[in-house]
Amino acid sequence: MERFPDIEIYLAVADVEAITRWLRQALGDDDLTLGRAGKGIWRGRTAGAEPGVGIMLVERAADGYASLWFDCDATPWPRDTDCARDAARELGCEARCSLGGWQPGDDPDRFWQVTPDGHEHTIEWPDSGR
Repeated sequence: MERFPDIEIYLAVADVEAITRWLRQALGDDDLTLGRAGKGIWRGRTAGAEPGVGIMLVERAADGYASLWFDCDATPWPRDTDCARDAARELGCEARCSLGGWQPGDDPDRFWQVTPDGHEHTIEWPDSGR
């Protein structure tokens, strides 16, 4: 299975405390914290194996959804869809992500949607420009 070089998902809920609890468990780092890095921006890094996993959470990144980004491939999830499934289940909120690695000519408005009850499908999610 192909492992993506980074992971980015979008969450319908941006509860920093709940996301931090989930990430501590999923990434195996009980000391992980997400610290404020600007208005609506949170950053963190896992401890342990160097260089660690860099994490950025941006509240209200796209149409009210929060963006959660991991800056390397050293996560438990090989692809964005795997992370979105885990997040939707553990956080009890809708998660969205790209369909796969983006290539020129791909439709930038097509995303994968995962609901907390496990339903998944492709959606059109055009950039509203907000």
